[in-house]
Amino acid sequence: VQLQASGGGLVQAGGSLKLSCTASGSGFNMMSWYRQAPGKQRELVAIISNLGSTEYVDSVKGRFTISTDNAKNTVYLQMDSLKPEDTAVYYCRGFYSGNWYWGQGTEVTVSS
Repeated sequence: VQLQASGGGLVQAGGSLKLSCTASGSGFNMMSWYRQAPGKQRELVAIISNLGSTEYVDSVKGRFTISTDNAKNTVYLQMDSLKPEDTAVYYCRGFYSGNWYWGQGTEVTVSS
């Protein structure tokens, strides 16, 4: 099982980006996005279950939206009203058949 993330880039504060993560397989029970800023630990940003329930870290509530397209085996992270403190490498992670799988990171840089 492989996860391929994309969509990162450089954006000004207040701007938007949409990250995508496509899985090589289907039937994930949970999909999530993590991020790791320079010098900081990796943190969970958002998670979505196969039933569509979502959870967000407090710092992104109201600004980020996680969603899935099951037909495309893809999870998205719509990021609006971006702040410089959102700068990080973003990773997707999926739970499938009893195991968690990581995708490679995609870098997001928010300039002030």
